[in-house]
Amino acid sequence: MYSIPFNRPFFTGNEWSYIQDAMKDGKLSGNGKYTEKCQQFFESKYGFGKTFLTHSCTQALEMAAILMGLGPGDEVILPSYSYVSTANAFALRGCTLVFADSRPDYPVIDETKLQDLISPRTKALVIVHYGGMACKMEMISKLVEENDIYLIEDAAAALDAYYQGEDEKKIPLGSMGHMATFSFHETKNIGCGEGGMLVVNDTSFHKKALEVWNRGTNRSAFEQGMHKAYEWVSLGSAFAPSEINAAWLWAQLEQLDNSQKKRGAIWNWYFENCHSLFRSFDVEKPIVPNYAQHNYHVFYLLCTDAAQRGDLINHLKSKGILSVFHYQCLHQSPYFQDQYKGKPLSQAEKYQNRLLRLPLYADFEKEKFERLLLE
Repeated sequence: MYSIPFNRPFFTGNEWSYIQDAMKDGKLSGNGKYTEKCQQFFESKYGFGKTFLTHSCTQALEMAAILMGLGPGDEVILPSYSYVSTANAFALRGCTLVFADSRPDYPVIDETKLQDLISPRTKALVIVHYGGMACKMEMISKLVEENDIYLIEDAAAALDAYYQGEDEKKIPLGSMGHMATFSFHETKNIGCGEGGMLVVNDTSFHKKALEVWNRGTNRSAFEQGMHKAYEWVSLGSAFAPSEINAAWLWAQLEQLDNSQKKRGAIWNWYFENCHSLFRSFDVEKPIVPNYAQHNYHVFYLLCTDAAQRGDLINHLKSKGILSVFHYQCLHQSPYFQDQYKGKPLSQAEKYQNRLLRLPLYADFEKEKFERLLLE
């Protein structure tokens, strides 16, 4: 048991009352009052297209792959330094995965390396806004437009984060791709245990998205009296979460600004004090580019190598503090390594070997952390 865990879910105090309210309404399956409230919140606050709550960000990615009609022979470009869900959603459709390297300054896809990966079979590019920090979007947007491919923003950890373009306008992450996905897992800034969301910004997919979300049926149109029968019209699945999850999430959304304020104070404290806190370790601070307004989801350090990172993990563990390293490169994974035929991805491997995440959650106790380190 750790005195300071890596993560502790954020609670507002209203979660249980909203779940009870959903119980009183007698509607606990998906697509009820609280689902609608959450979806309208995202569409209104961030200007997203149609939004669809899902059981997870993993499911949201799988729903996106179905919507785009991806299948065998289609190539999908994605970063190697990412969670396995980013790849699984497209591998499950039989797509060919084309892994890209990371930027040298911070752990997002290197937009300068993408053109060489595009082929006549490329159908989609998936970018990951790592830890709520934006990818460099101008070149990415130009590439997908010039090559007529889909752009999916895997914004799992990027709720309430923004990109500031060359025109100085702040753009919410998740609003620039044809589709985007978010996670409401308990480790995220706000969550509902397990949960996610698909954002469909391309209006040509709106009707089909509703069918796919409803298990591939015309249920919504049928309930509105637009069809005489409730029929199977598309591939789909049971993507919608229960009203219990949506009610919990609504309580979290009401306190989003409060959670962000608390996390921001902790992130800034780490940034200002990390060299003095870890003076016996040669660590680098995270870099936040000037075009990225991040959401304080993750605070990481870069160690000199894997051995030093292991020493720092053990040092923190001895003080009762849990720290963790993050993704393992997907192109080197046991599942995919025999299939990978591309070039070495040196920057992705750098983050795999050197990046260390520190505890960060809304009620994190800075004074306790510092006291434990000094003991």
